[in-house]
Amino acid sequence: MLFSSTAFIYLFLPAVLLIYYLFLRKHRLLSNVFLFGASLIFYGWGEPKFVFVMMASIVFNWLMGLGVHFSKEKHNRKRAKIFVALACVVNLGLLFVFKYLNFTENILLEIFGISPSFAKIALPIGISFFTFQALSYVIDVYRGKGEAQLNILNVGLYISFFPQLIAGPIVRYETVAREIHHRRETREDFYSGFARFVTGLSKKVLLANTFGILADRVFALSSAGSISAGLAWLGALGYTFQIYFDFGGYSDMAIGLGKMFGFHFLENFNYPYISRSVTEFWRRWHMSLGTWFRDYLYIPLGGSRVSKPRLILNLFVVWFFTGMWHGANLTFVVWGLMYFVLLVFEKLTGIDKKEGKVLNIAKWIYTMILVIIGWVIFRSDSLSNALSYIGCMFGAGRGGFADGAFWGLFGEFGIMLAVGAVCSVPVLGFIKAKLKKNIIFDLVYIICLVGLFALCISSLVSSSYNPFIYFNF
Repeated sequence: MLFSSTAFIYLFLPAVLLIYYLFLRKHRLLSNVFLFGASLIFYGWGEPKFVFVMMASIVFNWLMGLGVHFSKEKHNRKRAKIFVALACVVNLGLLFVFKYLNFTENILLEIFGISPSFAKIALPIGISFFTFQALSYVIDVYRGKGEAQLNILNVGLYISFFPQLIAGPIVRYETVAREIHHRRETREDFYSGFARFVTGLSKKVLLANTFGILADRVFALSSAGSISAGLAWLGALGYTFQIYFDFGGYSDMAIGLGKMFGFHFLENFNYPYISRSVTEFWRRWHMSLGTWFRDYLYIPLGGSRVSKPRLILNLFVVWFFTGMWHGANLTFVVWGLMYFVLLVFEKLTGIDKKEGKVLNIAKWIYTMILVIIGWVIFRSDSLSNALSYIGCMFGAGRGGFADGAFWGLFGEFGIMLAVGAVCSVPVLGFIKAKLKKNIIFDLVYIICLVGLFALCISSLVSSSYNPFIYFNF
């Protein structure tokens, strides 16, 4: 079920909110059981069979958490480490089977001519997200950053809670461990959460879907033949905005929905397209994934407090797995390793720390060009398609700088690209902070939210184009 579907907006969310607030809000055990059941319905809406995969993950990680908890109570840290190691092996093994087994078969066939003929396995939606959350639960219990849940339903709620279940943000157990039992639902949080949900829905439906149409058209033309440089950049910009407003909008909706039920998730995006280095970009983009790899992989490997060769190795491991996490395709591996090379360059040269007005502009241009090229690799079906498209961006195509297709699409989407540029920088937030908050401001704000919500509903009813990029991960 999509947040931006009429079934969710007209049926699922109103029903869950009414039952929760009218009958269950003051009964924490019943409210948790209800939210867990509602989350299973949400996840199983399209593919009910995958609910059993997630349920198996919940049961297993609950048992591992108990194993860690009771081992620590008996001061047996060696046994606790065994439970953590077992959790890592089984969770990552589950992820490998569903996400990478067929990819491995293709690699073996292409490189060694070996074909194990594994059965084609469908990918459960959001498996990368709920697997990382499950690992977070066991590891945080081991580290003492949250108490083990003796009731399996509470572990089930943490892993399956529908706002963040299938496309993040990756919610760390330590972030919500206390709120599972002791959260407080307030009127302020509910209103703030609803406003955040509408904001995210607007980003997704009004912006991401529009830019997705532009990107799909240009990438389809590039697959059919060579395109002009201007058209290639136009399509790359379209995808650059699409993936930001698609994933950023989903994260806004998830954070808003969590607030409506008394949960407070950490931010996942912080205007990444204003970054003046690749290092800064990754501090602002998909922050929950970046901090997850930092705390559960990079720092355990030794972090940056090691020799330069070991630092480079640590970064290689992190960015190889960052690329692999996003998908079972060589394009994602190359995309991750591209950022590995860039981050090593910035760390060794210190260029990301140098300041100056002209230098800052140059650094922003350098960062955005590399990020856009990265998104082309990320979007492409194969490395050959990616290289061909990037070649067109820099004049290697036969269409020159601009052709009729460029001017036609620029005329159709030019205004929306300008809107996307404005909405991807903190201009609106700056204006909002400067305005005096009074009854007129509040009234205008409410009218704008209602207007945006109405536009979103109208767009959803009239259009069938409504993909979510990160559902594939």
